Amino acid sequence: MSVPVIDPAQPEVLFDPFTAYGEAREASPVARMPLPGMGSVWILTRYEDAKAMLADPRFEVNANSFVGLPGVPEHCRPYLRTMSEMNGPEHRRLRKLAAPAFTARRAEEFRARAEVIVDGLLDALPDEDPVDLVPHLARPLPMDVICELVGIPDANRPRWREYGAAVAAGFGPAFIEAIPAVIEGAKEAVELRRTSPGDDLISLLLRVQDEDGDRFTDVELVTLVWQLVLAGQTPTNLIVNGLEALLTHPDQLAALRADPGLMPRAVEELTRWAGPQLLTVPRYTREEVTVAGVVIGAGQPVMAAIVAANRDPRVHTSPDRLDITRVPSVGHLGYSHGVHFCLGAAFARVQTEVALSAVLRRYPDLALAEAPQRTPDGGTWRSASLRVTGTTR
Repeated sequence: MSVPVIDPAQPEVLFDPFTAYGEAREASPVARMPLPGMGSVWILTRYEDAKAMLADPRFEVNANSFVGLPGVPEHCRPYLRTMSEMNGPEHRRLRKLAAPAFTARRAEEFRARAEVIVDGLLDALPDEDPVDLVPHLARPLPMDVICELVGIPDANRPRWREYGAAVAAGFGPAFIEAIPAVIEGAKEAVELRRTSPGDDLISLLLRVQDEDGDRFTDVELVTLVWQLVLAGQTPTNLIVNGLEALLTHPDQLAALRADPGLMPRAVEELTRWAGPQLLTVPRYTREEVTVAGVVIGAGQPVMAAIVAANRDPRVHTSPDRLDITRVPSVGHLGYSHGVHFCLGAAFARVQTEVALSAVLRRYPDLALAEAPQRTPDGGTWRSASLRVTGTTR
């Protein structure tokens, strides 16, 4: 079998990953990708193979799956190994303790608080036309939500917005500089809620105890806050991608305006069609594995191409068509699958629904002022700007 090569540094891949990965998917269920520091990585391009791999314990996430963080102070390092890097009993223990705080019911109960946050951001939009919704809505929203969830005092939240912006911008000096501040802030929040419990995630998790009396340690709670900051930026890019998709598909926008009750289904479709995550983090084979007739040796890195799997015509009807009324026969892989399915997926869905609903409700004449400025990123489909007209009062 001829195995195609996908080079994420090539412009045609960076700026049109849907076509590039789609062509690879139709050529072969398995591709290869050169990545600095990893050599050649195996890429699974089709939905069923990708989904099966993500639930198969023969493929494990480990420390090699993540970019190292040189320059981080030594005292921060105990807090940086999150559940995402764990497997087996170690992962199951923490996931079990954390699960009660991240249910769909709790996310739904949080909706009213998310609405207040979104309305506050929209109330504060500059009275200018056009306006960029990235710095004024999409970028600050996830960190404002995390602060509300975790119980960060109001006085400290402007600083946390800065941390969120540094993390959302990707690996670099600002990212590294933000880490000690996030860790210190998380420690302060844990200590505050230990003595003054509130209606927040840390207070809830401090009370959590399983049937064997197991609890989170302080280090584990601080690490969980870091994980939320790290992974919780997904709605920034999903909101931007979703608004761009709707504004460039007037029939879908009109359908959603006519029936706002379609919003939950629309968010799922937008996640499938324009989700920000292009690839999963690498899994490493624990033994020799055969996938779609291709033998992959032990210790080899393997990634699922979410961008290809979510548009696989073998499981999705007319997959390249955006259809907010779609009732899919299978779920998308936008939040991964298996034991490492995104812990905060329900909260990401709620805040995206709230943000898109508020924008469409408040601005009936909303339109793109220009094509979004894409950020070249081989792993994430994201924009540096979303300039729109129709928000001025």
